[in-house]
Amino acid sequence: MGRHARAGELDIWIEQAGTGPDVLLIGGLGDTCESWQFQLDGLSDRYRLTAFDNRGAGRTAMPEGRVSAEIMADDAAAVLRALDIPSAHVAGFSGGSTISQELALRHPEMVRSLVLQSTWAVQDHYLRRWLRFIQWLVEVAPSERAFLEGFFLDIYTARAHNDGTVDQFIEEVLAFPHKQTAADVRRFLDALVDHDTRDRLPDISAPTLVLAGGRDSVCRPEVCRDVAARIPGARFVVLEGEAHQPFQEIPDEWNDRVDLFWREVEKRAA
Repeated sequence: MGRHARAGELDIWIEQAGTGPDVLLIGGLGDTCESWQFQLDGLSDRYRLTAFDNRGAGRTAMPEGRVSAEIMADDAAAVLRALDIPSAHVAGFSGGSTISQELALRHPEMVRSLVLQSTWAVQDHYLRRWLRFIQWLVEVAPSERAFLEGFFLDIYTARAHNDGTVDQFIEEVLAFPHKQTAADVRRFLDALVDHDTRDRLPDISAPTLVLAGGRDSVCRPEVCRDVAARIPGARFVVLEGEAHQPFQEIPDEWNDRVDLFWREVEKRAA
């Protein structure tokens, strides 16, 4: 069961599962704790996992004022402090990966290691235009279902669309009672458009694993590879045949891969 925790000036919704070394999971656009369910279930026998709803998503309110990846990284640090967790393995995907980058840069002592799925250092023209497309799609789509069907074309593989996996995800989203407003979607996307860590990524000292989907049309492998090349010692892996969110489509393989990475980090630290 989840709960609200007072983190800084926000009441942030968190969910925890398992025991062991601490892991912090950071979601992307509109994604809530539920987006990490395969990890909360599949890794809780080895780790204590904490997921949370970013500001403006799910059960965490969107306060007035500016929104940025830096501010949301401070939210993530406040979650760890509220739970008395001095440091954690941090994993983030898509927009959550940019928040994870900022967390490692702004609060390096809190990041034991870093897993970046479907990430970027700065948006190229393609990615910027895709995000702007999503901003207007949420406004003009004739229904929430139609928006999700269009949006998910670039998020999941054709395999997942054809075997019914995406249809199941859509039904779960439609049934979720804590909807993100269109205005909050725009504010989250605006926070990402100008994000640029190219010159600062070499300052990340945490062991880092960068994962890319070989068929991800949004954060293409070359975009993710650029992030890995800028972080000292970062490991880069392409998951061939996968799209933007393989941690949901092939959760067992994804969990095993990051588990091996975290075990290596723990072994070196010991």
